[in-house]
Amino acid sequence: MNIIIPMAGRGSRLRPHTLTTPKPLISIAGKPIVQRLVEDIAAIVGDQLNQVAYVVGDFGAEVERDLLDVATRLGGRGSIHYQEKALGTAHAVLCAAEALEGPVVVAFADTLFRADFRLDDKADGVIWVKSVEDPRAFGVIKLDEAGHITDFVEKPQEFVSDLAIIGIYYFKDGARLRRELQYLIDNNIQEKGEYQLTNALENMKRDGMVFVPGEVDDWMDCGNKDNTVDTAVRILGYVQTTEALHHPSAVVENSTLVPPVYLGPGAVVRNSTVGPGVCIGQGTTVENATLQHTVIQNNSVVSGVVLNRSMIGNHARLEGGFTSVSLGDYSQLDA
Repeated sequence: MNIIIPMAGRGSRLRPHTLTTPKPLISIAGKPIVQRLVEDIAAIVGDQLNQVAYVVGDFGAEVERDLLDVATRLGGRGSIHYQEKALGTAHAVLCAAEALEGPVVVAFADTLFRADFRLDDKADGVIWVKSVEDPRAFGVIKLDEAGHITDFVEKPQEFVSDLAIIGIYYFKDGARLRRELQYLIDNNIQEKGEYQLTNALENMKRDGMVFVPGEVDDWMDCGNKDNTVDTAVRILGYVQTTEALHHPSAVVENSTLVPPVYLGPGAVVRNSTVGPGVCIGQGTTVENATLQHTVIQNNSVVSGVVLNRSMIGNHARLEGGFTSVSLGDYSQLDA
């Protein structure tokens, strides 16, 4: 089994945090989003894991080494592929053409999930979906009475279905998918100015291939600040029984922690009330503060604030008089 992780997007809705850190590398409770995604899928695939192919932008050599290390630790081979221009989901997957062999899972690295993740051997593919209130921003599917997918529709402006494709797919035959993606590129078949994976799926379905939906219990989006904070809170709730949320080197002095709370290596909390749903990264200091539902990255200082639903980047400083902020890396706010 190969896993393809397209992750070259700009993450513009999560600025200022993605101005210096690619969105899939934003840390949630001590692990980058992409690492949590790969670990979740690898745990399901088990010893069938062969390759993890990352489709990236210009993230730098250190980031690429870290991504390859994740694949190695999970028992697979890592590979790096580049998408130099944002030409759509189909183009992004095809950038990892060498990994499109045999059974393949494609998972876009801006979402996390909890699901009864089963691979239907009788189907040619599984498309994981979630019912949403407003499907206009998503690709959606339609089903027949047998539960098979009859239509793939990209970002419908008129209602056709509320079953949104969450960005996780299984294909029994990766080589067939590769041919369909290449066909779109070779014939310049675009929709809304991009090469769309849903067009390839539609062509495969018309050729008689059977696709079925997979349903998720929880779909956690990391598209913007509020969604990322919500995702962090939910992830803390899921992992608090399986992961050590307080690093042994973290220091807590004259403070109250309301679980779940993540404290990274060397984190310091003094004279504060922290939690629930708070992540404090490596080397970050929090003093004289009250924090709820807040994500703070590494090596930052937060002092004299009462924060809720906030996100603070790396090497940032926030002091006094704020209640909800989105502060990027290497930034400073003083009341």
